[in-house]
Amino acid sequence: MRIGELAARAGTTTRTLRYYESRGLLPARRGENGYRTYDEHDLRLLRQIRTLQDFGFDLEETRPFVECLRAGHPEGDSCPASLAVYRRKLGELDTLIDELRSVRAQVAGQLVRAEQARDELAAESRVPGGPEPECELGGQTW
Repeated sequence: MRIGELAARAGTTTRTLRYYESRGLLPARRGENGYRTYDEHDLRLLRQIRTLQDFGFDLEETRPFVECLRAGHPEGDSCPASLAVYRRKLGELDTLIDELRSVRAQVAGQLVRAEQARDELAAESRVPGGPEPECELGGQTW
C-alpha cells in the first residue's frame, strides 16, 4: 500500500509517517516507481506506536516495542526491553499519582479552611454590630 492508504488505515497523517520513517521507527521501502510502499506488518507497527502514545508513552519509548515486532515476536511487549519500558513507565505513573494525591490533600485542606472561615464570618455577621460578609465576584460586591 502507499503512504496515503497506510495513513488513513492507521488514523494518522502522511507527515507523521514520514517523521516516523526519519526516526527509524517505520521502514523506508520504495517501489520501482519511487513511491514508498508499506504492508500489513507496517500497519501493525503503527498501531503499536499509536496505542502506546495513547497511554502516554513518548515516541522514543515505543522503539523497543517496534523492534520486538520487527524481530518477529507476535506481540511488541514480549521482549525484555519492552518489559523494562513498562516497568519504568509504571514507576513514573506511581510518582505522578503520589504527587496528585499530595496536591489533592492540599486542596482539600484549603477547602476545609475556607469553609470554616466562611462559617465564622457568617456567625459574626449575625451578632449585632458584627461585620457584613462581603464577597467579590466579577467586580461586584455582594
